[in-house]
Amino acid sequence: MSPGTVVGISVYPVRGCAGTALPRADVGPAGLAGDRASAVVDADGRVLRGKDAPALAGVAATGHPDADAAAVAAALGRPVRIEPLASRPEGGAAVHLVSRQALDRAAAGIVPAGCGAEDPRANLLLDLPDDDERTWVGRRLRVGSAVLEVTRLPRHCLGVYAEVSQAGTVAVGDSVGSP
Repeated sequence: MSPGTVVGISVYPVRGCAGTALPRADVGPAGLAGDRASAVVDADGRVLRGKDAPALAGVAATGHPDADAAAVAAALGRPVRIEPLASRPEGGAAVHLVSRQALDRAAAGIVPAGCGAEDPRANLLLDLPDDDERTWVGRRLRVGSAVLEVTRLPRHCLGVYAEVSQAGTVAVGDSVGSP
């Protein structure tokens, strides 16, 4: 594994809403602190996802339930509430990593058949000048002071999903490499 660098960190406080860029984040067993901690629930009690309500992606969630509910309700034109997620969304992973090189390949139209490259919603954006994160499945890597176990490729095909083996802190500029 060639060394890389963290060039961006994002959390998505409300599932389906826009992300918030951070200079550093604590990483625990469930992933980055504050990431996907809440969900939008409509008047019928149904949890809304981005594919159910594409306007969610334009709402910059703050992590404050009342303010986020008001912003989402305005964007959707209907009442909603923000509720904490009791567990990670099905199919989700603790941390989603995508390289700048993967985004460049996708922008050039180089993605596997059946995959999309729109808005990968990654937690960590990496610069990997001499590597490809898709080869990391099954490997452990150190990112800042955290150690991650790369478990699989996401369904949308950009980047990789990882679980947290050792909690720590990650910051923009931290190196990415073998533990």
